[in-house]
Amino acid sequence: MMRLDHLPNQRPDEHVVLFMRRHWFAILTIVAAFILLTGLPLGLGWYFWLDVEPWVNGPVSGPIIVVFGSLYVLSVWLFAFIEFTDFYLDTWIVTNERIINIEQEGLFHRTASELDLAAVQDTTAEIRGVLQTVFTYGQVFVQTAGERGRFHFKNIDDPEHVKEIVTKLVEEDKKRVSALGATGHGKIKSTIK
Repeated sequence: MMRLDHLPNQRPDEHVVLFMRRHWFAILTIVAAFILLTGLPLGLGWYFWLDVEPWVNGPVSGPIIVVFGSLYVLSVWLFAFIEFTDFYLDTWIVTNERIINIEQEGLFHRTASELDLAAVQDTTAEIRGVLQTVFTYGQVFVQTAGERGRFHFKNIDDPEHVKEIVTKLVEEDKKRVSALGATGHGKIKSTIK
């Protein structure tokens, strides 16, 4: 079981039920784009080397090609690094009392949101396409009536299972909140681990 020592506003008797990151297949799209964007120009340069060689060895065109080529390669590396950072640092934590959504947007912008389970109105799982069906990953949308409106778990593993767990936790939390409101004390513990 994961500990919540590093998360803000930890509540008594709160424990982590799900800790999610994007499915591993999502990183393959980043790797494939990186290979395509770096490999294609190199492959074309090698294939058409006899036509390109005079330009590369030219006294003016050679340095210009090196500068623009270097800028291109550095841009591809930066793109891949930003996408990997976004992939790795997007996390979703579901506890027995709330959902915590941590999203990295670019290199220097991070948004953390939390939602009490009692405020959840609807949970939807979505699997689209052949790849998501074969590798069983997809989206989960958690709908609320609040300001934020909708939490989106992007490209997570087994979204149907996640939806079922969140729905059960929401029902349990609503019972717990109504029991607290009616009696003023007492708690119903979660049975999902």
